[in-house]
Amino acid sequence: MKVTVDQETCVGSGQCALAAADVFDQRDEDGIVVLVDPVPPADLAADVSHAAVMCPVQAITVED
Repeated sequence: MKVTVDQETCVGSGQCALAAADVFDQRDEDGIVVLVDPVPPADLAADVSHAAVMCPVQAITVED
């Protein structure tokens, strides 16, 4: 699995960090997504997929 984020599209809702804290974080100054692990382990696949679905602006892309 490969994960990418679009920081320009992100609105800082934080749903990704709540769903998959090992993969996503937020910048302190504005809440914009920070990708902590672009190639997370398979056991986090469900959490990462959930984070992508929960993103209100579809700023997260997940490739198998």
